Amino acid sequence: MPNKRARLLVVLVVLCGFLTVAGARPASADALTDSLSFDDTPLTVQNGRFVDANGREVVLRGYNVSGETKLAENKGLPFASVADARKSATALRALGGGNSVRFLLSWAYAEPVKGQVDTTYLANATAQMRAFLDAGIRVYPDFHQDLYSRWLFNSGSWYTGDGAPAWAVALGNYSAESCGICFTWGQNITQNGAVKAGQYDFWHNRYGLQDSFLATAQKTMAYLKANLATEEFAGVVGFDPYNEPYAGSYDSGQNSRTWERDLLWPFYVKFRARMDAAGWTDKPALVEPNLFWNGNVSKEEGGLLDAGTLGSRYVFNTHFYDQKAISGILMWGNASDGQYVGDFGTVRDRASALGTTAMVSEFGHPLNGSTAGKAPTVLKAMYQALDSRVKGANWWSTPAGSGPVLSGTQWQWDLYNGRHHELMNDNPDKVMTSGDAWNDEDLSAVKLDDSGTAVLRQDARLLDRVYPSATSGSTVAFTYEDRSRDGSTTLTWNPVPSSLPNVSSLVGSGQYAVLVWRSGSGSAPTELHLPASFPTAATSVVSDLATVYGPPPYTSSTPVGAAAEPGGTGSRRLLLTDSDSGLPHYALVTNGATSPSASVLSAAKSELAAWTAQKFG
Repeated sequence: MPNKRARLLVVLVVLCGFLTVAGARPASADALTDSLSFDDTPLTVQNGRFVDANGREVVLRGYNVSGETKLAENKGLPFASVADARKSATALRALGGGNSVRFLLSWAYAEPVKGQVDTTYLANATAQMRAFLDAGIRVYPDFHQDLYSRWLFNSGSWYTGDGAPAWAVALGNYSAESCGICFTWGQNITQNGAVKAGQYDFWHNRYGLQDSFLATAQKTMAYLKANLATEEFAGVVGFDPYNEPYAGSYDSGQNSRTWERDLLWPFYVKFRARMDAAGWTDKPALVEPNLFWNGNVSKEEGGLLDAGTLGSRYVFNTHFYDQKAISGILMWGNASDGQYVGDFGTVRDRASALGTTAMVSEFGHPLNGSTAGKAPTVLKAMYQALDSRVKGANWWSTPAGSGPVLSGTQWQWDLYNGRHHELMNDNPDKVMTSGDAWNDEDLSAVKLDDSGTAVLRQDARLLDRVYPSATSGSTVAFTYEDRSRDGSTTLTWNPVPSSLPNVSSLVGSGQYAVLVWRSGSGSAPTELHLPASFPTAATSVVSDLATVYGPPPYTSSTPVGAAAEPGGTGSRRLLLTDSDSGLPHYALVTNGATSPSASVLSAAKSELAAWTAQKFG
């Protein structure tokens, strides 16, 4: 392998002429701070799940970093500096509970001149990406676009875009952009003639646009492979080729399904080949279907229905926003228990039919504006649906229908929220400072306070969640009652039933999670993220493996223990170690009771053992 890698680098240097740059990292690096022997391994896709080298199912949870990439103020980068990237990574891990990020990149800044890749941009992006990898956060890059390109829009426009470079727009010689009567910026996708024409040209490879994009993507991936240390590159999950693809316009006789089959999927096959050529053979392409395939207002047939079996080389990657809730008209009230379990169940089913795993790489709701009051319930319902396909009111009675726990990255994590200085469409008379500085959006879960400290803009109980980050074996069922708040009201959608009185007494008014899994043959433990609201010394764990209040430090012979998560950010995890294979196990994790007695813990264990036997055999 070392000789093969050396030959590959020589070839790439000759072909690309840009891989050796100032600041390049050596081929190896020290292990992550706080890492254990089973950490830091690459992920692959096996049997419809993300799997690490220890054979554990992995769930990725985190945020998009960030919409700042869509702006010009930091030249298409998520951060103004590596120091800001490090600050963001630490906060994302410690405050937001994330173990992964979708890292946005810009084609416009990667290839500002046709055929010429900007190595300074790639070096800066790599350095910022490294800040997350060094914090123990897995990364998957995304070449982002919205409304095709900012250069389609004139200086006085109400809207703007991002994605394609200025030279790509110049080749099209598009007519003046106009959305007509548009109430949201997204309507430009289907109503703005210039946006539609630009999208159409890209998918039909007019002027060689797609060829140029693919060449730049390959050079970008080769650069990352060469300039990240081996251990760092292991933390790169895969690559999202293209954000929210849409046809622009359909050819005569064509529809959304045939467009996916004849134009979108062949593009992904070409991108997959570029990944292989760049040395990303073992990492999946996280491919998105037609962006309207699962909309609850705008909806078109799709979901890569004709792609066959994707297998281990692709991940079914989709977005979900509640268009009805965002409209403020089509959904008047708040979201409720189980509101999105059907929508996210469809995602699970589509991934299963494709023979792969799923990633919900964008979801969220505005935090400002006329519908912002819905955000606490909409986000709670979305996280609930990521955790399980069974609503809270039914979970204890029908947990076996829970389904796989979905991976997802919330939109978004932008340190500069409310502090931007963006010249919209390069207009010095239109300086955007508020919200996300992007088409009046405001969705960032974080901001900087006046002292420069990262603080959450949403309830920490909602964002910093218990979730099974790695399961040794296969997850059978999972739920988490976060007790997040809508204003001063605590939302409890999954109360412990009265048939489990001792479990209910132990949980009380606290937060709790229940994981049921079937053991595998590996020796690495099952891991659950412990939020800041679960201090180790005040956390109760009731499991068939052991029952403890205040889990002790982890050792390989400790059935229930706690440890720091890798990356040195102060975040923590619960580690559950079994010693069998193919058997069901359960664990209740709660911060409800203070110093519960041994008899209460024992009684709760008896109830959970009987419940597990009844529901799972």
